[in-house]
Amino acid sequence: MHTTDAASGALGGAIDVHAHFVTSTLRTAMRDAGVEHPDGMPAIPEWSPQSALRLMDGTGVRAALLSVSSPGVHFGDDGAAVRLARSVNDEGAALVAEHPGRFGLMASLPLPDVAAAVSEAERALGELGADGIILLTQYAGRHLGDPVYEPLMAVLNERAAVVCLHPTSPVCWEATAMGYPRPMLEFPFETTRAVTNLILGGTVDRYPRISFVVPHAGAALPVLADRIAAFAMMRQGAAAVDAISSLRRLYFDVAGFSSPRALPALLGLTDDEHTLYGSDFPFTPDWVVEALAADLAASKVLTPPQMRRVRDENAVRLFPRFGPAL
Repeated sequence: MHTTDAASGALGGAIDVHAHFVTSTLRTAMRDAGVEHPDGMPAIPEWSPQSALRLMDGTGVRAALLSVSSPGVHFGDDGAAVRLARSVNDEGAALVAEHPGRFGLMASLPLPDVAAAVSEAERALGELGADGIILLTQYAGRHLGDPVYEPLMAVLNERAAVVCLHPTSPVCWEATAMGYPRPMLEFPFETTRAVTNLILGGTVDRYPRISFVVPHAGAALPVLADRIAAFAMMRQGAAAVDAISSLRRLYFDVAGFSSPRALPALLGLTDDEHTLYGSDFPFTPDWVVEALAADLAASKVLTPPQMRRVRDENAVRLFPRFGPAL
Protein backbone atom coordinates (compact mmCIF):
# COMPACT_ATOMS: atom_id res chain seq x y z
CA MET A 1 0.00 0.00 0.00
CA HIS A 2 1.29 3.44 -0.95
CA THR A 3 1.66 5.79 1.97
CA THR A 4 1.08 9.48 1.49
CA ASP A 5 2.42 12.75 2.72
CA ALA A 6 -0.26 14.62 0.79
CA ALA A 7 -1.20 16.76 3.77
CA SER A 8 2.19 18.51 3.48
CA GLY A 9 1.63 19.56 -0.15
CA ALA A 10 0.22 22.91 -1.27
CA LEU A 11 -3.40 21.73 -1.09
CA GLY A 12 -3.06 19.96 2.25
CA GLY A 13 -5.03 16.76 1.62
CA ALA A 14 -7.35 17.58 -1.30
CA ILE A 15 -9.64 15.22 -3.18
CA ASP A 16 -9.22 15.48 -6.94
CA VAL A 17 -12.53 14.79 -8.69
CA HIS A 18 -11.17 15.43 -12.19
CA ALA A 19 -8.22 13.11 -12.81
CA HIS A 20 -7.71 10.78 -15.74
CA PHE A 21 -5.97 7.48 -16.35
CA VAL A 22 -4.65 5.94 -19.55
CA THR A 23 -4.08 2.19 -19.29
CA SER A 24 -2.08 0.25 -21.86
CA THR A 25 -5.34 -1.34 -23.03
CA LEU A 26 -6.90 2.05 -23.68
CA ARG A 27 -3.76 3.41 -25.34
CA THR A 28 -3.63 0.43 -27.71
CA ALA A 29 -7.32 0.78 -28.56
CA MET A 30 -6.89 4.48 -29.30
CA ARG A 31 -3.91 3.88 -31.55
CA ASP A 32 -5.62 1.01 -33.34
CA ALA A 33 -8.51 3.40 -34.03
CA GLY A 34 -6.13 6.04 -35.37
CA VAL A 35 -6.54 8.32 -32.35
CA GLU A 36 -2.94 9.48 -31.95
CA HIS A 37 -3.86 13.13 -31.32
CA PRO A 38 -7.03 13.08 -29.19
CA ASP A 39 -9.15 16.18 -29.80
CA GLY A 40 -6.23 17.78 -31.64
CA MET A 41 -3.81 17.49 -28.72
CA PRO A 42 -0.15 16.75 -29.51
CA ALA A 43 -0.21 13.15 -28.26
CA ILE A 44 -1.85 10.64 -25.94
CA PRO A 45 -0.28 11.60 -22.60
CA GLU A 46 1.81 9.17 -20.62
CA TRP A 47 0.26 7.94 -17.38
CA SER A 48 1.09 5.42 -14.67
CA PRO A 49 -0.13 4.92 -11.10
CA GLN A 50 3.33 5.86 -9.89
CA SER A 51 3.42 9.16 -11.79
CA ALA A 52 -0.07 10.01 -10.56
CA LEU A 53 0.80 9.26 -6.94
CA ARG A 54 4.03 11.28 -7.13
CA LEU A 55 2.12 14.30 -8.39
CA MET A 56 -0.64 13.80 -5.82
CA ASP A 57 1.89 13.71 -2.99
CA GLY A 58 3.70 16.76 -4.36
CA THR A 59 0.58 18.89 -4.66
CA GLY A 60 -1.21 17.69 -1.53
CA VAL A 61 -3.89 15.46 -3.05
CA ARG A 62 -4.81 12.51 -0.87
CA ALA A 63 -7.28 10.88 -3.28
CA ALA A 64 -8.03 11.13 -6.99
CA LEU A 65 -11.15 9.99 -8.83
CA LEU A 66 -9.89 8.41 -12.06
CA SER A 67 -11.81 8.57 -15.33
CA VAL A 68 -11.23 8.10 -19.05
CA SER A 69 -11.07 11.43 -20.83
CA SER A 70 -12.31 12.36 -24.30
CA PRO A 71 -12.76 10.72 -26.78
CA GLY A 72 -13.92 7.99 -24.40
CA VAL A 73 -14.15 4.31 -25.33
CA HIS A 74 -16.28 4.28 -28.50
CA PHE A 75 -14.35 4.49 -31.77
CA GLY A 76 -17.07 3.43 -34.16
CA ASP A 77 -17.78 -0.20 -33.24
CA ASP A 78 -20.49 -0.87 -30.63
CA GLY A 79 -19.19 -4.30 -29.67
CA ALA A 80 -15.62 -3.10 -29.31
CA ALA A 81 -16.82 -0.20 -27.15
CA VAL A 82 -18.61 -2.60 -24.80
CA ARG A 83 -15.47 -4.69 -24.42
CA LEU A 84 -13.22 -1.64 -23.94
CA ALA A 85 -15.53 -0.07 -21.35
CA ARG A 86 -15.53 -3.31 -19.35
CA SER A 87 -11.77 -3.55 -19.63
CA VAL A 88 -10.94 -0.02 -18.48
CA ASN A 89 -13.50 -0.25 -15.68
CA ASP A 90 -12.01 -3.54 -14.50
CA GLU A 91 -8.53 -2.01 -14.65
CA GLY A 92 -9.73 1.05 -12.74
CA ALA A 93 -11.30 -1.11 -10.05
CA ALA A 94 -8.03 -3.03 -9.75
CA LEU A 95 -6.13 0.24 -9.26
CA VAL A 96 -8.56 1.24 -6.51
CA ALA A 97 -8.06 -2.12 -4.80
CA GLU A 98 -4.28 -1.86 -5.12
CA HIS A 99 -4.15 1.68 -3.71
CA PRO A 100 -6.99 1.89 -1.18
CA GLY A 101 -7.83 5.41 -0.16
CA ARG A 102 -5.75 6.97 -2.92
CA PHE A 103 -7.78 6.25 -6.07
CA GLY A 104 -11.46 6.18 -6.88
CA LEU A 105 -13.15 5.19 -10.14
CA MET A 106 -15.58 7.07 -12.34
CA ALA A 107 -16.67 4.32 -14.70
CA SER A 108 -16.90 4.67 -18.49
CA LEU A 109 -19.96 3.61 -20.50
CA PRO A 110 -20.16 2.34 -24.12
CA LEU A 111 -22.45 5.10 -25.37
CA PRO A 112 -24.19 5.81 -27.73
CA ASP A 113 -25.47 2.24 -27.19
CA VAL A 114 -27.87 3.14 -24.37
CA ALA A 115 -28.91 -0.43 -23.51
CA ALA A 116 -25.27 -1.50 -23.21
CA ALA A 117 -24.52 1.64 -21.19
CA VAL A 118 -27.30 0.83 -18.72
CA SER A 119 -25.92 -2.70 -18.30
CA GLU A 120 -22.37 -1.48 -17.75
CA ALA A 121 -23.48 1.26 -15.34
CA GLU A 122 -25.26 -1.33 -13.20
CA ARG A 123 -22.24 -3.64 -13.31
CA ALA A 124 -19.76 -0.86 -12.51
CA LEU A 125 -21.76 0.72 -9.68
CA GLY A 126 -22.79 -2.65 -8.27
CA GLU A 127 -20.27 -5.41 -8.88
CA LEU A 128 -17.18 -3.19 -9.20
CA GLY A 129 -18.15 -0.65 -6.55
CA ALA A 130 -17.29 2.30 -8.78
CA ASP A 131 -17.58 5.70 -7.12
CA GLY A 132 -19.54 7.19 -10.00
CA ILE A 133 -19.85 7.56 -13.76
CA ILE A 134 -18.09 9.72 -16.34
CA LEU A 135 -20.22 10.99 -19.24
CA LEU A 136 -19.05 12.92 -22.28
CA THR A 137 -21.06 15.96 -23.32
CA GLN A 138 -22.39 14.27 -26.46
CA TYR A 139 -22.36 10.95 -28.25
CA ALA A 140 -22.93 10.69 -32.01
CA GLY A 141 -24.13 14.29 -32.02
CA ARG A 142 -26.77 13.86 -29.28
CA HIS A 143 -25.96 16.02 -26.27
CA LEU A 144 -26.80 14.95 -22.74
CA GLY A 145 -30.36 15.94 -22.00
CA ASP A 146 -31.61 14.32 -25.20
CA PRO A 147 -34.58 11.97 -24.57
CA VAL A 148 -32.54 9.05 -25.92
CA TYR A 149 -30.63 8.95 -22.60
CA GLU A 150 -33.74 8.68 -20.39
CA PRO A 151 -33.30 4.95 -19.56
CA LEU A 152 -29.74 5.60 -18.42
CA MET A 153 -30.70 8.66 -16.37
CA ALA A 154 -33.43 6.67 -14.64
CA VAL A 155 -30.90 4.03 -13.54
CA LEU A 156 -28.37 6.63 -12.39
CA ASN A 157 -31.07 8.43 -10.44
CA GLU A 158 -32.21 5.19 -8.79
CA ARG A 159 -28.64 4.60 -7.63
CA ALA A 160 -28.12 8.24 -6.58
CA ALA A 161 -25.01 8.26 -8.74
CA VAL A 162 -22.36 10.93 -8.94
CA VAL A 163 -21.92 11.78 -12.63
CA CYS A 164 -18.89 13.76 -13.75
CA LEU A 165 -19.31 15.45 -17.11
CA HIS A 166 -16.46 15.83 -19.58
CA PRO A 167 -16.38 17.75 -22.85
CA THR A 168 -15.48 16.17 -26.15
CA SER A 169 -15.07 17.47 -29.69
CA PRO A 170 -18.34 18.56 -31.31
CA VAL A 171 -19.35 16.78 -34.50
CA CYS A 172 -18.73 20.03 -36.41
CA TRP A 173 -15.29 20.75 -34.98
CA GLU A 174 -13.64 20.98 -38.40
CA ALA A 175 -15.78 24.05 -39.12
CA THR A 176 -15.44 25.72 -35.73
CA ALA A 177 -12.06 24.90 -34.14
CA MET A 178 -10.06 27.09 -36.57
CA GLY A 179 -7.19 24.62 -36.48
CA TYR A 180 -6.63 24.91 -32.73
CA PRO A 181 -6.77 21.98 -30.29
CA ARG A 182 -10.41 21.52 -29.37
CA PRO A 183 -9.85 21.76 -25.60
CA MET A 184 -9.00 25.45 -26.03
CA LEU A 185 -12.42 26.74 -27.20
CA GLU A 186 -14.65 23.84 -28.22
CA PHE A 187 -14.53 22.05 -24.85
CA PRO A 188 -15.93 24.96 -22.80
CA PHE A 189 -18.79 25.48 -25.25
CA GLU A 190 -19.53 21.75 -25.42
CA THR A 191 -19.85 21.68 -21.65
CA THR A 192 -22.10 24.73 -21.76
CA ARG A 193 -24.32 23.15 -24.45
CA ALA A 194 -24.68 19.88 -22.56
CA VAL A 195 -25.48 21.46 -19.20
CA THR A 196 -27.94 23.85 -20.81
CA ASN A 197 -29.67 20.91 -22.48
CA LEU A 198 -29.77 18.94 -19.22
CA ILE A 199 -31.49 21.88 -17.54
CA LEU A 200 -33.83 23.10 -20.28
CA GLY A 201 -34.80 19.54 -21.19
CA GLY A 202 -35.76 18.89 -17.58
CA THR A 203 -33.24 16.12 -16.84
CA VAL A 204 -31.89 17.87 -13.76
CA ASP A 205 -35.41 18.30 -12.37
CA ARG A 206 -36.65 14.80 -13.27
CA TYR A 207 -33.65 13.05 -11.75
CA PRO A 208 -32.79 14.99 -8.59
CA ARG A 209 -30.81 12.15 -7.00
CA ILE A 210 -28.07 12.38 -9.64
CA SER A 211 -25.20 14.61 -8.51
CA PHE A 212 -23.80 16.19 -11.68
CA VAL A 213 -20.26 17.59 -11.58
CA VAL A 214 -19.55 20.22 -14.24
CA PRO A 215 -15.87 20.57 -15.24
CA HIS A 216 -13.51 23.48 -15.80
CA ALA A 217 -15.06 26.05 -13.44
CA GLY A 218 -18.39 25.81 -15.22
CA ALA A 219 -16.97 26.57 -18.68
CA ALA A 220 -18.98 29.49 -20.14
CA LEU A 221 -21.95 28.99 -17.79
CA PRO A 222 -21.01 31.68 -15.22
CA VAL A 223 -21.05 34.28 -18.00
CA LEU A 224 -24.07 32.94 -19.91
CA ALA A 225 -26.27 31.80 -17.01
CA ASP A 226 -28.52 34.87 -16.95
CA ARG A 227 -28.90 34.78 -20.73
CA ILE A 228 -29.85 31.09 -20.59
CA ALA A 229 -32.29 31.77 -17.76
CA ALA A 230 -34.00 34.56 -19.71
CA PHE A 231 -34.46 32.43 -22.80
CA ALA A 232 -35.68 29.54 -20.65
CA MET A 233 -38.52 31.75 -19.41
CA MET A 234 -39.40 32.91 -22.92
CA ARG A 235 -39.63 29.54 -24.67
CA GLN A 236 -43.01 29.04 -26.28
CA GLY A 237 -44.80 25.72 -25.82
CA ALA A 238 -42.48 24.58 -23.03
CA ALA A 239 -42.77 24.63 -19.29
CA ALA A 240 -40.82 27.45 -17.71
CA VAL A 241 -37.56 26.32 -16.14
CA ASP A 242 -35.77 28.15 -13.33
CA ALA A 243 -32.34 27.74 -14.89
CA ILE A 244 -30.46 29.57 -12.15
CA SER A 245 -31.90 27.36 -9.42
CA SER A 246 -31.10 24.27 -11.47
CA LEU A 247 -27.52 25.44 -12.02
CA ARG A 248 -27.09 26.00 -8.30
CA ARG A 249 -27.97 22.36 -7.63
CA LEU A 250 -24.97 21.21 -9.65
CA TYR A 251 -21.37 20.78 -8.54
CA PHE A 252 -18.45 22.40 -10.35
CA ASP A 253 -14.77 21.46 -10.39
CA VAL A 254 -11.97 23.99 -10.83
CA ALA A 255 -9.79 21.86 -13.12
CA GLY A 256 -7.91 23.86 -15.71
CA PHE A 257 -7.21 27.55 -15.59
CA SER A 258 -9.57 28.83 -12.91
CA SER A 259 -7.18 31.55 -11.72
CA PRO A 260 -7.34 34.46 -11.72
CA ARG A 261 -10.65 35.12 -13.51
CA ALA A 262 -12.76 31.95 -13.77
CA LEU A 263 -13.07 31.13 -10.05
CA PRO A 264 -14.53 34.52 -9.02
CA ALA A 265 -17.00 34.24 -11.90
CA LEU A 266 -17.96 30.72 -10.84
CA LEU A 267 -18.59 31.85 -7.26
CA GLY A 268 -20.99 34.43 -8.64
CA LEU A 269 -23.08 31.56 -10.00
CA THR A 270 -22.69 28.89 -7.31
CA ASP A 271 -21.28 28.77 -3.79
CA ASP A 272 -18.25 27.27 -2.13
CA GLU A 273 -20.32 24.26 -1.00
CA HIS A 274 -20.74 23.15 -4.61
CA THR A 275 -17.16 23.74 -5.75
CA LEU A 276 -14.58 20.95 -5.98
CA TYR A 277 -10.89 20.57 -6.73
CA GLY A 278 -9.73 19.01 -10.01
CA SER A 279 -6.34 18.64 -11.69
CA ASP A 280 -7.12 17.23 -15.17
CA PHE A 281 -3.85 15.26 -15.01
CA PRO A 282 -2.30 13.92 -17.27
CA PHE A 283 -4.00 15.92 -20.05
CA THR A 284 -2.81 18.92 -18.04
CA PRO A 285 0.94 18.26 -17.60
CA ASP A 286 2.32 17.72 -14.12
CA TRP A 287 4.26 21.00 -14.00
CA VAL A 288 1.13 22.96 -14.93
CA VAL A 289 -0.92 21.06 -12.31
CA GLU A 290 1.71 21.98 -9.71
CA ALA A 291 1.58 25.67 -10.65
CA LEU A 292 -2.22 25.75 -10.65
CA ALA A 293 -2.37 23.99 -7.28
CA ALA A 294 0.01 26.55 -5.81
CA ASP A 295 -2.08 29.38 -7.28
CA LEU A 296 -5.27 27.95 -5.78
CA ALA A 297 -3.66 27.43 -2.38
CA ALA A 298 -2.44 31.05 -2.37
CA SER A 299 -5.69 32.51 -3.71
CA LYS A 300 -7.34 35.31 -1.74
CA VAL A 301 -10.68 34.55 -3.42
CA LEU A 302 -11.41 31.79 -0.90
CA THR A 303 -11.31 32.19 2.88
CA PRO A 304 -9.64 29.35 4.83
CA PRO A 305 -13.02 27.70 5.63
CA GLN A 306 -14.05 28.02 1.97
CA MET A 307 -10.73 26.52 0.87
CA ARG A 308 -11.29 23.51 3.12
CA ARG A 309 -14.71 22.96 1.58
CA VAL A 310 -13.36 23.20 -1.97
CA ARG A 311 -10.27 21.18 -1.14
CA ASP A 312 -12.03 18.10 0.23
CA GLU A 313 -15.09 18.60 2.45
CA ASN A 314 -17.54 18.96 -0.45
CA ALA A 315 -16.04 15.92 -2.17
CA VAL A 316 -16.44 13.84 0.99
CA ARG A 317 -20.18 14.56 0.88
CA LEU A 318 -20.27 13.09 -2.62
CA PHE A 319 -17.80 10.28 -1.90
CA PRO A 320 -18.19 9.46 1.81
CA ARG A 321 -15.79 6.53 1.74
CA PHE A 322 -12.86 8.94 1.58
CA GLY A 323 -13.83 10.38 4.96
CA PRO A 324 -12.42 13.59 6.44
CA ALA A 325 -8.78 14.55 6.06
CA LEU A 326 -6.62 13.48 8.98
